[in-house]
Order: sequence, then structure tokens, then C-alpha cells
Amino acid sequence: MLRNLKAFLIFLALTLVISGPAFAQDAKLIEAAKKEGGKVVLYGSLESDTVEAVRKAFQKKTGIEAEYWRASATKVMDRALSEYRAGRPLFDVILTNDNPLQIMQKQGVFAKYESPSAKDFPKDAIDPNLGPRYRNVIIGIVYNKGVIKSADAPKSLEDLLKPQYKGKLVMPDPTQHTTTTQWVASLFKLMGKEKSDKFIRDLAGMKPILVESLLPAAERVTTGETPIAITYVKYAFIFGQKGAPMDYVRLEKMLGDGHYAPLSNKAPHPNAGKTFIDFFLGDESMNIMARMGEFVNRKGVFPPLPDADKIQFVEMLDLDTKGFAEKKKEYAKIFLR
Repeated sequence: MLRNLKAFLIFLALTLVISGPAFAQDAKLIEAAKKEGGKVVLYGSLESDTVEAVRKAFQKKTGIEAEYWRASATKVMDRALSEYRAGRPLFDVILTNDNPLQIMQKQGVFAKYESPSAKDFPKDAIDPNLGPRYRNVIIGIVYNKGVIKSADAPKSLEDLLKPQYKGKLVMPDPTQHTTTTQWVASLFKLMGKEKSDKFIRDLAGMKPILVESLLPAAERVTTGETPIAITYVKYAFIFGQKGAPMDYVRLEKMLGDGHYAPLSNKAPHPNAGKTFIDFFLGDESMNIMARMGEFVNRKGVFPPLPDADKIQFVEMLDLDTKGFAEKKKEYAKIFLR
């Protein structure tokens, strides 16, 4: 019994030694953040309800308030760059997707911060400048099971070209919606260039209903108005929770975008920013997001969507401003003819 007690005390002592510096760092950061004003300012395109759930948990744990301004990724980038160039940035952390963040990174907007929480992300999900890719926003095929039986649903992207699906497909307009522009431009990563070029032309020939973004595409599926959509896979879970008969096609590989949470190089509240990033990338926050349908990259954490752990994520092609303009012009000739 004494031997067991001694072993336990040694284990406890080692645990305290290992975890002590992390706890101390947390306490010091939180104290410094409170001296800055006790708040962190966030800009991003991450959904407001998701941020609100994380914000409440963050404030409860740290006592630090989080203010969030949400807009499209493009508008977030434009506002952040405008403030940064004027020398008066109001934001501490940005939560958005890879492409605009890379553009901002090249202009020196972000500080390099290596969060202790990064250790629980796969090495291939960590950008040397932006830190961990905290979530993958995956685009696939979602359909209404009440209109199309699972046995009759498409089994691949190429299946969307079958005559029985003509007039039943909705997708965001790739000549207007930048994420869809990226998706179409990245199809070669799944099919090769020759096959993807043909697929894009044939897809346009199906005359899909074009909407402004990924959300309205999914909403049309929920009502059965247009039973098949190219949209975010997570909507099958989110709208399914609300009673819509939604499912997604189990494609082996799916294109998507990575999202990051970098710290501003001129953050008004740098310690609060670091404190938020540590919490945001941590276990509690990642589990909150996963439960809300997000494909987070923290090891072993998955959304409650059937077969979510089997999806192979393929990151979409990065395009610069010129690249987007050229692709939108190209797709206008194909999809709007």
C-alpha cells in the first residue's frame, strides 16, 4: 500500500511539474490581458452562433470579454487591410479562410504566435505563419432524402451530369461567389486537368440554378425546391438538426478551405489576443465547434455527422486578386452563355 501511495505521489509531482508552466502562462496572460482592458476584438467570417458559443465559454473561463464583427471573408480582409494601412487597426484576431489571410500575411498584417494549444493539431495542418488550421470548410453534394432516395442519389461528382438530375441541381454562382470560384478552379486536384475541364463545361450544360452563396443553395434543398446542391457538407447536419431530411454524398475526397486564427501584428490587446487564441484552439472550444457541425482539425475531434472521420480533405487552390478576376471571366463564358 505504501508502495502504491509513493508511486501516486511521484506521478502527482511529475504532473504538476509538467503542467505547472502552462497554468502559469495562462494566469500571466490572463492577468496581462485584464490590464489591457479585459477584452479582445475579433473580425471574421466564422458563423456568429458558433462564435457566440465559444465566446461565452471563453469569458466564463477567463473573465475576458470578446467583441466580434462578422462579414464575408472579402469584406473582413478589406476592412482589416484598410485599418492596418491607416495605422489604426481595431482588431486583435481574425477568424477566416486561408486565401484572404495569405494576402494579408504578405502585407505584414500578422504577428507570429506559437500557441501552446497548437501541439494538439496535426503537423500538416499548421501553417508556419498563420498557425493551426483550426477547421476545414468542406464542399460536397448535399441532397433531400424526401425527394431523392439514397439509392437514387448521385455517388460521385460525375453522376451530377446524369440526365435525371437536370433541373434538380443548385449551386452558388462561380462568376460571383469567390469560394465557388475557388472550388471550380480546384477540381483538377480531384480529377486531373483534362477531366476537370470537361466536367466544368458539362456541369454548366446541366443548367444548374445559380444562387448567391452556399447557404441559399442548402436552403433550397431543405424545402425540396431544388433537391441537390453543391454546398457545405456541414449543412446536412445543421439543417438535419432542424428536421430537414438531408444527407450528403460520401465522396472519398472533397475540396474545401482551411480557416485560421492569426494574431494582428498591431493588436490593440495583444495579450488578450493570445489568450483567446490559446482557448480557441483548445479542447473545449474545438469540441463546441465540432458539436455544431464543424470539421475541426484538433486530433480525434469530429462533428456528429455519419462517416465524417472518413472524409479526405483536399485544400483548394489559392488565387490572388488577378487569379479570381481571370477565373470569374472564364466561368462567365461557360456558365452564363
